[in-house]
Amino acid sequence: MELPIHLSKTSREPIYHQIENQIKTLIASGQLAEGDMLPSIRALAKDLETSVITIRRAYQNLEYQGFIQTTQGKGTYVAPVDDGMKQQMKISEVYQAIETAIKIALSYDYTVEQLKEIFFEVINEKGGKSK
Repeated sequence: MELPIHLSKTSREPIYHQIENQIKTLIASGQLAEGDMLPSIRALAKDLETSVITIRRAYQNLEYQGFIQTTQGKGTYVAPVDDGMKQQMKISEVYQAIETAIKIALSYDYTVEQLKEIFFEVINEKGGKSK
């Protein structure tokens, strides 16, 4: 199984952290379900053109956090993750993305009103519904 993980070599975020976050997102979004087998450390390292040590660190952190389980000799699988944890992941990721966008906009001296206008313009373009 090839995971849709895209790494940014120019990001200040460590590669292992990028991998962790993207696997968490795949789990939270339901693209990876409980019991799905993940690629071996070596296979994923080859696919992503990164070191085995980097993948091992990402997998160890994900296992410690309860997102994956490794069974010696059998492989690494998506662990049972409760809906509350998945929802928390979704909220956290969206919050961080909006926070980053706001920081960028403020660095360009946009006003709050201009930010709101841009925000709602993007929502409308993407087909979002306002309440």
